[in-house]
Amino acid sequence: MSKGPSTAAARPAAGTKAPPVEHRFTEIIPPNLGIDFVGLRFKMLIFSWALILIGLASIYLRGGLNYGIDFAGGTMVHVRFAQPTTAADIRSALARPELHEVVVQDVGKSGQEFQVRVLGAEQGGSTAIADAIKAGLRERFGEGTYDVLRVETVGPKVGKDLWRDATLAVLVATLVMAAYIGFRFEFRFGVGAAVALIHDVLITLGALSIFNMEFDLSTVAALLTVVGYSVHDTVIVSDRIRENMRKMRRENLATIMNLSINETLSRTLITSGTAILVTAALFILGGSVIHSFAFTLLVGFVVGTYSSIYVASPIVLYLDRKQPKRPTK
Repeated sequence: MSKGPSTAAARPAAGTKAPPVEHRFTEIIPPNLGIDFVGLRFKMLIFSWALILIGLASIYLRGGLNYGIDFAGGTMVHVRFAQPTTAADIRSALARPELHEVVVQDVGKSGQEFQVRVLGAEQGGSTAIADAIKAGLRERFGEGTYDVLRVETVGPKVGKDLWRDATLAVLVATLVMAAYIGFRFEFRFGVGAAVALIHDVLITLGALSIFNMEFDLSTVAALLTVVGYSVHDTVIVSDRIRENMRKMRRENLATIMNLSINETLSRTLITSGTAILVTAALFILGGSVIHSFAFTLLVGFVVGTYSSIYVASPIVLYLDRKQPKRPTK
């Protein structure tokens, strides 16, 4: 009577290791593309400077950013009409001598909800401004044809204080993130991260000016999110560079950087692409109220991904070449 193979025969012999189990994963972008990112750094440097200068020129020619009432001071009245109307009709109803720089935004999907903003009004958007808005709407559309959902007023002094606090928040976040990178890795990595963050903020501000997007507190929150996201991506690339520096001690830093960026490219593009797609959907479908917020995130995510490769890493390489070379044994 024949016997099947014994379990002892099926097991590996004593003292031998079992063969490793292979796990196969689908790779959208292979890690060995061999793209010479470092070799393109000078062209990308010119490209970055061009974007920054265009943005700064736009801010200068426009006399500053398109500040919302959070920073410029003024009054915002959120109204909902019983019947659909147009922003042009509301704007003509508010053509009054006591109201200056009136901005009307359609914030509803059926043409019934609007935000009326009077920017930079005298007395910082006092109750007189809100009363003038209500009187203009009442005279044009009649009593009871609309409801006032919300009224916000910000004085010019409060706006200046908010602007100062917002600027300090972005600067402190940038410095703290750079210090964290420098502490975790090396000082040169911290410098590269700081330059990349400043680069991201400047280009994003320039884009806000070029497309005349409103700059308010929600935009500042988006800028802080961009700073955190950019540092997160820089940490991934820097960590791989440090890991390969330990493995490839005989290779120069430029070769190690190219290899590290190529190895993390798939992860960078997939992660950033997902965030960009979600933010783009938010910008397109989210309505005009959050346009500036979503636009800031969209531009910042794209620029943050770019700067991790073409700004932070080249700065580290430049500082490495400035250091005295260690004698090889």
